[in-house]
Amino acid sequence: MMIVNINLSDSFCELIKNLQNLPEIPAYLLFQPKIIIFTSEGVWKKAGEWSGEMASLLSCSPLCEGMGEEIKLGLVVAEFNRDITYAMEIVAKEHAEFLGAKVTGVIRVPGVFDAPIAIKEMLQTDVDAVVAIGCVIEGETEHDEIVAQHAARKIMDLSLEYGKPVTLGISGPGMGRLAAHQRIDYAKRAVEAAVKLVRRLRAFREQHS
Repeated sequence: MMIVNINLSDSFCELIKNLQNLPEIPAYLLFQPKIIIFTSEGVWKKAGEWSGEMASLLSCSPLCEGMGEEIKLGLVVAEFNRDITYAMEIVAKEHAEFLGAKVTGVIRVPGVFDAPIAIKEMLQTDVDAVVAIGCVIEGETEHDEIVAQHAARKIMDLSLEYGKPVTLGISGPGMGRLAAHQRIDYAKRAVEAAVKLVRRLRAFREQHS
């Protein structure tokens, strides 16, 4: 059995590189004060009560699937409710760096409804995935539902059309401003989903090429 202490200041990419250099996959990785447990094959099994990003990131099997090439992300950020989407944009960039991905471009659009055309433009570049970031706050009419539903559907269509992940870091509809502030981490979840999906699609394509 191996027990390895991990420096939490390391990025996820640095962590994986360090693990790859070990003679065997450790049985335990100690993230003070919590413990993440691995089997001998490197499959994440348990993270106790620890709620950090690393627990969910290491939930894939095998541990290093699709880790070879750098991941390029594009961000499309809605400016409406900018006090909230600005924070979401910052969170998204920080989390991308933490995961070892690179944000190669950002397009800011007036609102969520305007995002699809910018996403389409971004998908025609060399990015591996696009993260859509926005915030749709409830008003006196059902306008928020129309905006969110139509934007989400078109975003999904673009992902399928170009064969690249487009993840939804858009909060709402049906929420007030307080709830919107509480859901800023939707941007982080969307970045994480984009990175995971790119890596797993790469691994799948490599296995079937």
